Amino acid sequence: MPENKITLHMLVGKIASGKSTLAARLGRAPHTIIVSEDEWLASLYSEEMKSLDDYVLYSVRLRATIEPHLICLLQAGISVVLDFHANTLISRQWMQTLIEQVGCSHKLHFLDLPDEICRSRMHARNARGEHVFAPTNKEFDLITSYFVAPTADEGFDIIVHSHI
Repeated sequence: MPENKITLHMLVGKIASGKSTLAARLGRAPHTIIVSEDEWLASLYSEEMKSLDDYVLYSVRLRATIEPHLICLLQAGISVVLDFHANTLISRQWMQTLIEQVGCSHKLHFLDLPDEICRSRMHARNARGEHVFAPTNKEFDLITSYFVAPTADEGFDIIVHSHI
């Protein structure tokens, strides 16, 4: 049986670890598109999102809305770089359902960088104003407290990146 080349790329990494940078690189492959959670949320809900609880609410809505579209893209032979965080077990479980529904290949890219590097990059990125999400140190700490590194027993094809 030939290998299925249609791939769902998923990204695990703390704030400013390089997820969007890697997504852009992966998205340059033929027949591949990037779907960015930050861009969709900013476009749809920027005025309503004032807290982490708001983010969670709107993120769940976005996932439910976009899931059929992602499935259609993958079934149509288009690889997807899912620039949604896969930083929690719940997020990865949702992504696993996409893989199961389509039967596509997958790569879980784990950007394994220390907090100090991510925080430094976050400060620089915030100063440049180049990202739709500009968290504070307090928000970085809160969001990082929910981070769960992926493990092999989750069933993903994990690729570890120690720098981006």
